[in-house]
Amino acid sequence: MVTRPPFGGWVPGNRWDLLDGVHPDPLPTVSVVIAHFEQPRELARTLRALDRQTYPGALVEVIVADDGSALEPAVGPDVRLVRQEDRGFRLSAVRNIGVQEASGDILCFLDADTAPEPDYLRRLTRLPALLPETVTVGRRRHADLADVPIDVPVEEVAPSRALEDPAWLADAYRWSRDLRDADERSYRHVIGATLACTRWLFDEVGGFDETFTDYGGEDWEWVHRAYSAGALLAHEPTAIVWHDGPDWAGRDDTAAAERHNDEVLRMTTRIPVAGSRGHAVRARVPDVVVRLHDPAGGEATDAATFVCVDTVLSALPHARVLLDEGRSLALFASDPRVGIARPEDASPHRARVHFDLPRPVAFHGDAAAGELSTAIGLLSSAEHGDLRLRDRDGTLVGRAVSGRAAQRRERWDVDEVVAIEDVRLDGAIVLRAQPDVEAYLGGWAAERHLR
Repeated sequence: MVTRPPFGGWVPGNRWDLLDGVHPDPLPTVSVVIAHFEQPRELARTLRALDRQTYPGALVEVIVADDGSALEPAVGPDVRLVRQEDRGFRLSAVRNIGVQEASGDILCFLDADTAPEPDYLRRLTRLPALLPETVTVGRRRHADLADVPIDVPVEEVAPSRALEDPAWLADAYRWSRDLRDADERSYRHVIGATLACTRWLFDEVGGFDETFTDYGGEDWEWVHRAYSAGALLAHEPTAIVWHDGPDWAGRDDTAAAERHNDEVLRMTTRIPVAGSRGHAVRARVPDVVVRLHDPAGGEATDAATFVCVDTVLSALPHARVLLDEGRSLALFASDPRVGIARPEDASPHRARVHFDLPRPVAFHGDAAAGELSTAIGLLSSAEHGDLRLRDRDGTLVGRAVSGRAAQRRERWDVDEVVAIEDVRLDGAIVLRAQPDVEAYLGGWAAERHLR
């Protein structure tokens, strides 16, 4: 169920930059959830760094969520400690336990070995406080702090002991203008060790997936789920945390490569978008759901339905096509991508894109298939959400809406939260009742055989 946030407002697309220079008043309450396992020294440094925050202390609660350390971690009287037994790597579960204990309007996630600079909370929470759909990620820097006394302010000592930042992440923030130009793959650039969101959004999206029981990926999966539910993504480069030691991705060894590959492979089964799924191997959920309706005034013929479905799946091989109830699936019995629409399929929230065809249309030939694929690809960006697809004569041949756009419209009850755009597909052909299927299959079909 889509709900409206208890505070804050909206902006079109991912335009959080429209609120540059604006600060929340009053400030919201903040819960800091720190995941910990067997890092007592690093945890002590992080807790001391939180004591030096410029955010009002009366509005901040700190929760240490321990994943079964052999010894109970030492925390101060103002820090809440929650623990779970050691049953292997269960970062998702321990973060969820920490959230269950939280009461703040904003959630900030840290790892025990990521110590924040003094303005971290103030800067990272600004956008979620103003735009409650926002997920912000800070800048994680790396330093060798192994022999630095924990009482020394991290912002004073870490810059002189800095290690190389991951170039791939810095490049991604630069190319995307700090995620202002976010798309469906930007989840890869949001790190769970320096992440903030509203408690409302976390509850709306659901917690971290507790089936993740190996290092890596649980933050990516959650951020992708949040993005699909309408979240805005933003990188706040001035919200700096210092990680004690190098980034795993920067290590040039077999173990690091294996861990990274394992992380990426887990995403192929959970995130069906181009660039994350297999090129030919299908994910367990469809990227695009295509709903083909019978035209007004009569039932679509088998010939027109077949040509339409075949050209759509040629252009969008990872799609699922749904026909109206009452239609026969005999022509498509061997293709699991074609089915009958059920009431539970009506919501466009269930796929990245819901593509509605009011009548059989052919996207015949490589050029037409490329046009359709490109048009649907526009909806990967947060800036596009609702496309009216027209043929070269201006006839409406279909409408494609992203799931995230549909949820944002329902949430705010405002159409302007996503722009409606007309896209012309010169190669789209509205099919006549009996297109020449033999010509189509044989490869000699011209427009006159189909329209």
